[in-house]
Amino acid sequence: MAQNRINKINEQLMRTISEIVRELKDSRIPLMTSVVHVSATSDLRYAKVRVSVMGNDDVKKKALEGLRSSAGYVRREVGRRIDIRYTPELIFELDTSIEYGATINKILHEVIKDDE
Repeated sequence: MAQNRINKINEQLMRTISEIVRELKDSRIPLMTSVVHVSATSDLRYAKVRVSVMGNDDVKKKALEGLRSSAGYVRREVGRRIDIRYTPELIFELDTSIEYGATINKILHEVIKDDE
């Protein structure tokens, strides 16, 4: 039962953080930044936020820097928008799974094209 509650909180955190990240006016954070996964601890003290950023490594590095510097603001906004006892401290991490999937898809399309 407790795991189900944490899963619901993770989903709500992901939706809320996604909205807040879209509203940020930091020039380091590009428009193609999306929250992929949120994983909060069972005591809701910390939450790992995995974000995907489209672009080269320099853009990703700057976007992650911008997100980490705005973590306090994002946490405060999450606390205002979601009614939970503790607002978790947000730890932003880079997620490359979307780009990896796009690369694999491109390779598969090339292989299929070569076979025809």
